[in-house]
This record gives sequence, C-alpha cells and structure tokens, in this order.
Amino acid sequence: MWGAAMSAVPVPAHVRFRDEEWAKLTRFARHDNGALRIGVVSGRRRLGKSYLLRALCEQLGGTYLLAVQEESRPAAQARIVETIARTRGLPAEALRLGDDWAAILRLLLQSPPGGGDTPALVVLDEFPYLLRHSPELPGLLQSLYDETRYESGAGRETLHGGVILCGSALSVMHELLSGQHALRGRATLDLRLAPLDFRAARRFWGIEDLHTAFLVDAVCGGIPGYQVLAEHDAPQSPADFDTFAANGLLTPGHPLYSRTETEYLLREDPRLDQRATYYPLLGAMVGGATTPTEIGARIGRERSATAHALEVLEAAGYAQRDQDLLKKRSPSYLVPDPMIRFNQAVTIPQTPLIDAGRYGQAWEQARPAFQSQVLGPHFEHLAREWTRRWAPDEVPGLDFGWVGRTEVPDPAARTKHEADVVLLGPGESPRQAHRTICLLGEAKATAAPRGIKDLERLELIRDLLARQGHRTEGTVLALFSLHGFWPDLQALAAHRDDVLLTGLPELYGHTPA
Repeated sequence: MWGAAMSAVPVPAHVRFRDEEWAKLTRFARHDNGALRIGVVSGRRRLGKSYLLRALCEQLGGTYLLAVQEESRPAAQARIVETIARTRGLPAEALRLGDDWAAILRLLLQSPPGGGDTPALVVLDEFPYLLRHSPELPGLLQSLYDETRYESGAGRETLHGGVILCGSALSVMHELLSGQHALRGRATLDLRLAPLDFRAARRFWGIEDLHTAFLVDAVCGGIPGYQVLAEHDAPQSPADFDTFAANGLLTPGHPLYSRTETEYLLREDPRLDQRATYYPLLGAMVGGATTPTEIGARIGRERSATAHALEVLEAAGYAQRDQDLLKKRSPSYLVPDPMIRFNQAVTIPQTPLIDAGRYGQAWEQARPAFQSQVLGPHFEHLAREWTRRWAPDEVPGLDFGWVGRTEVPDPAARTKHEADVVLLGPGESPRQAHRTICLLGEAKATAAPRGIKDLERLELIRDLLARQGHRTEGTVLALFSLHGFWPDLQALAAHRDDVLLTGLPELYGHTPA
C-alpha cells in the first residue's frame, strides 16, 4: 500500500496486518506544523486499537493514558497529573492542579522541559469514559487548538504536537467530529479501525484448512482479540471447530462465551441502555426480517416504534443498512457483527440446554440455525468482499466498481429473484438507470454443489436486467459455492468466457479464479 511505503517509522514486529493504519498514525504523530493537532481513532472492542496506540507511544516517546469506565472525575484527573509528573521526573505531589481540566490539558500537551522542539504526542484512550463525567473536554481541546493557530504568545510556542482521542463507543466517537460539535473541522486524522479482511484473519489465526478458516471467520470475523481469548490452539479442522464452538462460544465462563461478549459490546455504547428494546431487534434481523416493517411485525411493534431504535443500533455499528445496488427503494437492515449474529441465532435459542450444562447437545441442536442464519449470510458477505477487493486483480476483464446485491422482479412469473453479488462498471453510480453490469453472482453455502440450474437462473436474471435497460453484453456470471460444483457445470464453464466458478480456494487466493 502507498501509505505503508511513505511511513518513516518501521512497523514493530509485534504489530501485524496493520501497516496502512500504522503509516497513517506515524504521519500524524511526526508531522509538526507548530500548532496543536487532533486525531480520532475509533472501532469496536477487541480490534487492537489500544495495542496499536501503545506501540505508537512506545516508538515515538508519547504519553498513553487509558480512561477507566467507573473512575470518578477527581480520580481521573489525579491519575493524569501523576503521569505528567512521572514523565517529567517530578514527585507525584509536585503538581497540584486541582479540578482544572484546562490546566491539566495544557501541561499534558506542552513539550517537556529539555525536550527541545520535539512535539508532544498524547493518547487519551477510551475517551468516552472521560466524557461521562467531563463533557467539557472537547470544548477545552477546541480552545487549545484555536489558540495555537490564531493567537500569539509565549505559551503558544511550547503547546504543539498531537493528541489522539480513541474509543469503542462508535456513536460517541463519530459525533465528536459532526454537526455543531466543538471538534468539527479540527481533526486531521479520523481513523476508523476495521476488522481484518478474511484472508488476513486466516493468517492471523494460523489456520491451514480453508473450510475451517471460513467457519472461524463466520463467528469471529476479523477481530484479532478473539484469537487471544481462545486460550488454546486455533481450530485446524471442522471437528476442531465443533469443539471450539461447544466449549468456547457456548460455554458460560469461557472468555469467548458469545452471550457475555455480546453484552459487553452493547454496553460499550451509552445509547444502548435498554436491553429489552435492542435484543429483540437484533434477533429479528438475524432471523430474516430486514425492513423496519418486517422487524416491527416480528417483535410485535409498529414500524414507527422500531425506526428510532434501528437508527441507534446503526450509529453504534451493530445494525447496517443494506441498500439495493440498482433500485431506489427503502433500505433493508442486517447485523454486521459475526459474534452478535452467532449469539442471536445460536446461543440465545439454546439457553435452556446451556443452562443445564449440555453444551455439546446445544451445539448439535443449533446446527440448522447456524447453517442458515450464520454461514449463509457470511458466505454471501465473503463473495461480495472478494468481488470488491480482489476480483479486479485476479479475474481478467474486471475492474473496481460498486459492489452490492439487488432484487430483480420477474413479471411473467410473478416473482422476484435475488442476486447476491452485483459489480457495476468503473465510475458508475448505484441506483441509476442503464448501468453496466460487469458481474452478476449467486453465493450459496448449502451442502449441495452448484449445478447447471443455478447457472440458468443467473442467465434469466441477466436477461431481466437487460429488459430493464441495463447493459449486460459483457456480464460475467459468477457462481460462488462453499461445497463445489457438479462436473457437468464445470465442463460447461470450461468452454464459456462469461462463466466464473468460485469456491473457497479462489476466495482465499489459493487457486486462480
């Protein structure tokens, strides 16, 4: 990546698969324009935000401060003042700043005596915990920011460097830079840490078997912290995964117990304070309800009663709008977090068996739901992700463009067909008439291999899209299958340039597509 190549600070050996993020952080930290700079880093729990920022401070001599959830305002202030004193080689009682955040921030962001012109680097991790008792902090940072840019004075010369605000409560972190909030327009870094992609996640876990890697990714996603919590070697076979699921994900007291982890995730955001409101919504979405009307009907509430709750879940990162790529229609919603999806589909329905200590039996009983509500949607996600990230480099003739799904009406048959993967032509915008359809695909995680009838269905959908005015002359028909393809389909595809058969070896880059 170009960002990694520009980084002047080598990535530490223990920081894996975060080269681009490291490059952005080091550019921010090392850039000195003689004024205060503000950066924001956000992302859900266990992504490795704190790990990355601790490494940054170790490499560049920064000050790392971690806020504590239940800590009081005086305790937080005293702890930060003690840190300042320690970094300056002073006794803890040497600095008495009292209840004065402005003075504390000013001293924290000043270059230490004898430090020359070296800009300060300060990380305030889990910043939302500080905001609970000190909501004035963004305004104070704004004041310091403006002072270093627009005012003159002796203090301005020593108050320069970077402060990074980090947090897991996404709605809080994203609001910092939005609307009329104090820091809007003042941050030069807004880094939203994402999970590892599924190829990197497999390497991170060290899983050789591709099917097992897919199973683990379907429940853990690309969350690095889950590999640490596993507390034993990663599953290396489907049989190992069964043990992993029963003895870890479904066992209370285990660090990976999915119900406890889901509760931790939801409690992270202060807006999600009504468990009785949000759990049913998540369960309805995982169970197949996708529109506000369907979700409301599933839980016995009016559409209007679910709309606000869905907006809150979306702001927190636990619901995601899934827009039709070709049509302007109301969005559907899905649960993007694999651990929450597993909890709602598998763990909660099996609560009686889990409470009875029958974890293996609970796993066996949950297999149908795991197949349809977890593996199926996740395989579709992987197919779209591969099309978005790797297909243009690995399939001749394809290019980068918008990727999504669409629903195509079939008036003659009085039905609708769902296309799981759609790739538009380069530079073309979604939800417009007469789009160029570069790839049209179907992704299935069912046990049966894909056959010629599946290809015929894609051909029908292609014809229907052509009748709607979309350009389909060069459309590639892609079948994604978790369990392979029948020989007659393979023989047919070998003689056609418009058919692409893609399984796990191709998705993971082991076999050319």
